[in-house]
Amino acid sequence: MLDRVLSADPAPLFQRTDGRPAGWALSPGLIGYEAAVAAMEARAADIAEGRAGELVWLLEHPPLYTAGVSAKPGDLLEPDRFPVFRSGRGGQFTYHGPGQRVAYVMLDLNARGRDVRAFVAALEAWLIGALARFNVAGEMRPGRIGVWVARKAPGLPAREDKIAAIGVKLRRWVSFHGVALNVEPDLGHFSGIVPCGQAGHGVTSLVDLGLPVTLDEADAALLASFREVFGEVEAAEAPL
Repeated sequence: MLDRVLSADPAPLFQRTDGRPAGWALSPGLIGYEAAVAAMEARAADIAEGRAGELVWLLEHPPLYTAGVSAKPGDLLEPDRFPVFRSGRGGQFTYHGPGQRVAYVMLDLNARGRDVRAFVAALEAWLIGALARFNVAGEMRPGRIGVWVARKAPGLPAREDKIAAIGVKLRRWVSFHGVALNVEPDLGHFSGIVPCGQAGHGVTSLVDLGLPVTLDEADAALLASFREVFGEVEAAEAPL
């Protein structure tokens, strides 16, 4: 747990106008999806009403698939493999499971600028900055949401694999849902869907790239990069 307020340096890209820190919380173990969404939506409503502060909530889910608002039924290839949850976030089908760091991001864009594109760009910069701490070059691709890694191996054609997903929703200019970074999930679990509707591309993780990164190390990188992009954070209690 954090035991102090951490100041952002250099200046963040999507900071609050009043400089107030966002809460940063971690839930141990596996957190059920429906309970997490209910807690997240309740917190977002409290933020909108001024009853609670911003929160970034880090957790892991048990194996499951979620369908965003743009999900196509045909992209669910194995509907009986894991539980499938309909989600109000943007995007299509994605997988969550152990070894993947999910970060639910409940930020008040009323205090950071009501600019959806700038917010999504800040989320991308956050993930790319975290990956850079492991010397991984995360990249964006036009028309493809998320963060991608170019893969090159002798004698094989070049390809691009997705290492992190982004799917958010705004209500009263407060964000919820968030990002998912593949640290060491079972990549075979992605085969039951067309991840984010992107056929012809693969998925990867930090460990799959040959980096023995733990969740704790990934969390430290996410924290450091968040400070650079979004500003100060302080320790907070996890909703569950």
